[in-house]
Amino acid sequence: MTREAYHKALKELQDEVMKMSAMVGTAIKESMEALKARDVEKSRRIVKNDMLINRMRFDIEEKCIRLIATQQPMAVDLRILASIINVITDLERIGDHAEGIAKISVSIGDEPLVKPLIDMPVMAGKALSMLQRCMTAFVERDSETAKKICNEDDEVDALYDTIYNELVLMMVQDPKIIKDATYLIWAAHNIERMADRVTNIAERVVYMVTGKMEEMNVSKY
Repeated sequence: MTREAYHKALKELQDEVMKMSAMVGTAIKESMEALKARDVEKSRRIVKNDMLINRMRFDIEEKCIRLIATQQPMAVDLRILASIINVITDLERIGDHAEGIAKISVSIGDEPLVKPLIDMPVMAGKALSMLQRCMTAFVERDSETAKKICNEDDEVDALYDTIYNELVLMMVQDPKIIKDATYLIWAAHNIERMADRVTNIAERVVYMVTGKMEEMNVSKY
């Protein structure tokens, strides 16, 4: 493989990662819409479509490993390929969390929610925004933006704590809603984990650019 062909292959890999990221972003958005609208059929489609995200992850990973094995890249190029493997793993996990919300929606069925979804859509929107901006930083090799995104995870954690505390209080006041309230806690937890995964991606962007592996957000607001 010539150097030109090698860099073309790297660019194509990056494009595939961004396509995968867009699929994951759609899953986040639609899983929350389906939960809020009690749209069970849409939730089932999200669960089914998660297989496409999983397959894309393995296809990209296989191409990365093939390039590493055949081209023996050094320095920056090796960091890029190693980072891509880690990024797609976290993207696939974020897709799993969106699938988790969809499965919760299916489990609830057409029953009304125990409380209106107010903070949870805000939380999901924040996680989605973090993901989209983080992937832009990945393409633009923008380590400074990636570092700033890591700090935003605290905002998602704070929203999760608010939702969790409200639902626990409701369960104490009315034990009959424990099952349905627990479903919503699980849904919120899935979103909280999404933001954690985005933080992992942001750390990989920093590593890809600087060559330094470090944990960016170690504090709990």
